[in-house]
Amino acid sequence: MKSVISLKGKVEILDIDDPLVEANYVSVETIYSAISSGTELLLKNLQSENPIQLGYSAMGVVRDIGEGVTHVQKGQRVACYGSPYTKHAEMLAVPKHLVVPLPDTCTSKEAAFVGLGAIAIHALRQADLRFGESVVVVGLGILGQIAGRIADISGNRVIGFDLLAERCSKLSEAIRAQVYDQVEDVSRAVVSLEQHQGVDAVVICANGANSGIIDQALHWIRDRGKIIIVGDVKMDFDRELMFAKEAQILISRAGGPGRYHESYESKGVDYPIGYVRWTEGRNMAEYIRLLAEQRISIHSLITHELSLLSMTEAYEMLSESPRDVLGVIIDYGKG
Repeated sequence: MKSVISLKGKVEILDIDDPLVEANYVSVETIYSAISSGTELLLKNLQSENPIQLGYSAMGVVRDIGEGVTHVQKGQRVACYGSPYTKHAEMLAVPKHLVVPLPDTCTSKEAAFVGLGAIAIHALRQADLRFGESVVVVGLGILGQIAGRIADISGNRVIGFDLLAERCSKLSEAIRAQVYDQVEDVSRAVVSLEQHQGVDAVVICANGANSGIIDQALHWIRDRGKIIIVGDVKMDFDRELMFAKEAQILISRAGGPGRYHESYESKGVDYPIGYVRWTEGRNMAEYIRLLAEQRISIHSLITHELSLLSMTEAYEMLSESPRDVLGVIIDYGKG
């Protein structure tokens, strides 16, 4: 099968053996995989001497199941998440907790973004927003776009911010939010909020944001508000600003509890729901539910569909044309 790696900063497509299906794993033939521009560009540009597998979000059809797998069947459409199991490759062997069945009402292309959906949901859970509370979403790439949509249907007041006006337009077209491409406009919107206390949380989805973004977020939040770091942001901030508001600055780790834990992922040991309500697998399923019930739609965010053999072109577009490229999926049916 073909699989995509980065080696010394260059994208290569290798022919490798199909993965074996073990107990608690699912074999999936990939139909679509989604590119996470922030994470994957960071990995691609590492100039590593060792090959790095690219990709972590996809959907496909179940071809085989290992012992202990009961929630999916052969021939069923599923969404998959989580490197190193899910990647840009023709065949995947994915742990059962990272495989979610797709209802008929869920489109395959939107389901391919399940990993980003789970990450967005976990970030909002870290913010612990309640109905009617407010949030600034910083960085309106594909991840910030999804986070803004989910916050909106959850009854939160959303203010979006991105330096690219084109991305601001995408969010403002989808939800009733105040969206700006200038910091000063965001600050005015925060001040104009009812009660004039600041927003309850700021979720930073931007990668490579300038080091002053956390200080800016500290100005935007209310007393004891929260700042959630999702993107790759330098952790520099003014302690006095943080102290004055007794603010919380939190990291959101991928799709939720269970990520990077061998017992949960590789061995298939679930956390009891009474102790861990929202694992990464449950967050994946929630994203799929929102799509299936048409509570959110991300179809308009998919700007490019490419073949596996066009991967080099895909990363070049993401680097060089951020105004024109947002959601990119790889179609494994294309030659």
